Amino acid sequence: MTSPIIIAATAASMALFAPPAEDRLPGVQLAAADCSDAARQVIAETGGELLSAQPRNGVCVVTVLVPGKGNARPRKITVRVPMQ
Repeated sequence: MTSPIIIAATAASMALFAPPAEDRLPGVQLAAADCSDAARQVIAETGGELLSAQPRNGVCVVTVLVPGKGNARPRKITVRVPMQ
């Protein structure tokens, strides 16, 4: 299972490369926090390990690796979560 430290580091790195607030358009918010919450939600629901969480066109695209049952291989699942 992915550590909360990795999730926090991913969100922080996304915010690090965002333009300064004065350069953003009015009403536009950073998506890092929204995708961080979406990633936590998907991990909790699937029991998987976070591979990526990226904002795209108003949704967070979260990809997780879900362990297989018994000797089955893990599955890669991509979930689209609307940004809030």
